[in-house]
Amino acid sequence: MSIKVQNLTHVYMPGTAFQQIAVKDINFEIERGEFIGLVGHTGSGKSTLIQHMIGLLKPTSGEVCVDDIDIHESSENMIVSRQKIGMVFQYPEHQLFEETVEADIAFGPKNLGLPEEEIKRRVKRAMKFVGLDYEAYRDRSPFHLSGGQMRRVAIAGVLALEPDFLILDEPTAGLDPRGRNEILFEIEKMYRETGMGVVLISHNMEDIARFSTRILVLKKGEIFLTGSPNEIFDEKAELLQEAGLNVPPLNQILHKLKKEGFKICPAEMDVKRAAADIASFLRGEPNAE
Repeated sequence: MSIKVQNLTHVYMPGTAFQQIAVKDINFEIERGEFIGLVGHTGSGKSTLIQHMIGLLKPTSGEVCVDDIDIHESSENMIVSRQKIGMVFQYPEHQLFEETVEADIAFGPKNLGLPEEEIKRRVKRAMKFVGLDYEAYRDRSPFHLSGGQMRRVAIAGVLALEPDFLILDEPTAGLDPRGRNEILFEIEKMYRETGMGVVLISHNMEDIARFSTRILVLKKGEIFLTGSPNEIFDEKAELLQEAGLNVPPLNQILHKLKKEGFKICPAEMDVKRAAADIASFLRGEPNAE
């Protein structure tokens, strides 16, 4: 199961003096079970690309396919394919509207015409994934919760649709450090337990390095770089800066230490592990790079 973007190009206001190519001839494939970090400077085309992947924009040319079905075709298969992709926009709590947490999370599954028993199962499962106790929160108003809890309810509403792929656009924007860490922890836990494909859009390069299995870097509407965190933050670090993006501070330090002969991985994002690797090296103990 995969999302395949093929020769995707989108031109805003074609044939006018304001014509602008937002994305140009983009090609990539995302398999279920991958955690993709999508990054790029402001204006690089991230938002336009994501809107195509969830069917909000129709390509000027090219296609987006889920399991080889073009999601922009007019067919029943297209509708089913679109439902396999869940989207969490920035500040998703602004979209909450029901009187209780359970009702808000159940809204999507109800629109799918599912039986009540299945809806309740999905609500309970989604709340568990985001760390909200069903009995404690089901009857509470989502508008009387903390910002982080409201964000969790909104994410649970998308998870209740049980998509095969989840796209997250700056999911921790506006949260305090504790709320940010809690949301990221729940996302990582959900990813590992469900095996769904995840696409994380973030300006926080530390988060991208920590969670991604593969990174896509956009520059001026095109795929500029692609690779593992190790490749992007070590081997291609200078190219990353050409795209207007910075290597995380910890990676910069580790990269300099590697040049000095330390056998460490510059893409490592666990400070304690990095410190242990450095200490091992100084003691003359072998460690894997």
